[in-house]
Amino acid sequence: MSSSAQDILDFAQDNDVKFVRLAFCDIFGVQKNLAILAEELPYAFDHGIGFDGSSVNGFLNVEESDLLLKPDPSTVTILPWRPMDGRVMRLFCDIYRPNGQPFEGNTRSYLRQVAGRFASLGLTCNVGAECEFYVFELDDRGRPTRIPLDHGGYFDVAPLDKGEDLRREICLCMEEMGLHPLHSHHESGPGQNEVDFRYSDPLSAADNAVTFLTVVKTIAARNGLYADFSPRPLEGRPGSGFHINMSVQGGAEALMHRAMGGILDKITDMTLFLNPTEQSYSRLGAHKAPKYISWSSNNRSQLIRVPAASGEYRRFELRSPDCTANPYLAFALLIWAGLSGIENDIALPEACNVNLHTADSRNVTLATLPRSLSDAEKCAADSNFIAQHLPQSLIEFFTK
Repeated sequence: MSSSAQDILDFAQDNDVKFVRLAFCDIFGVQKNLAILAEELPYAFDHGIGFDGSSVNGFLNVEESDLLLKPDPSTVTILPWRPMDGRVMRLFCDIYRPNGQPFEGNTRSYLRQVAGRFASLGLTCNVGAECEFYVFELDDRGRPTRIPLDHGGYFDVAPLDKGEDLRREICLCMEEMGLHPLHSHHESGPGQNEVDFRYSDPLSAADNAVTFLTVVKTIAARNGLYADFSPRPLEGRPGSGFHINMSVQGGAEALMHRAMGGILDKITDMTLFLNPTEQSYSRLGAHKAPKYISWSSNNRSQLIRVPAASGEYRRFELRSPDCTANPYLAFALLIWAGLSGIENDIALPEACNVNLHTADSRNVTLATLPRSLSDAEKCAADSNFIAQHLPQSLIEFFTK
């Protein structure tokens, strides 16, 4: 799809588009949207569509509430679940103040700037996400319960796995919207599922992650179910992660190792933004979610692992984040930390080849991730790294 505004106008006309959803995210990465009629698109591209920023979590006070949405033509897609007669199109937007200046609370634009800084060094960063979620039944009034869809386990098949048709519908919908699912399967918990999709540049990867959550929740609801992306919805059961795979290309493999060193060095500073809820910390350290700051090849008990892959698929996987993170903010901070490792030549510590899931904690000398939300807030508030790379207003919103 061409990224010019005129091509989008032609696309809307050719595809009988009547409504356009202008999508953006609040500070926490929760998708919001404003619907306009298709004939308003030229005005939206030229001038932007105004909205009340004081009503969006983390944006503005009521005294200075006006903001503008300007669509990004490269993000056009049809929403397949909406009616075919008078179709609905979605565009992600950038956010501006009335004077034309970019709004500093728009984490999507922020990620674009950070990715550009990485590219200016002649390096390429690709990101791929692995999203886990539970599927629960609804009660007779349509409210979510904590009754899982099934009692299957890891990689189970039907009839234990009752989510296969749901995952199929999700993957087909993703394809229609231009996302590329790689594989899907039943996860370890009852009613728990995972769908992974192909890596891409950081901004597209974040857009895809936001789109994915909307697709899954919408299709689950259409099937009379509830998709839950919270970190640990069932006590005593495995939590759900947002595993982030990153690659660094354009130099020797030592660059990737230094990027990993930078992320390990700054991980406690960033944890608040990767795990921003109280429930996030009941997941960490339980049921194969990481607790210690460590890395290894292939070893899934580590915070960072390097999967057995080569060529363009050579990458590392950060296993601590969960889906309550804002992907634009998470990817941006990880890129900054990786750059810190590259530019400051931060060496990787020695690989840890111990199974940390079963190791006696009394014998483990590794540093740990923050143990609670308040610990993570303090680490972020005291961090020079965070203060250097995030607006103070955003830091205060997360740490207050």
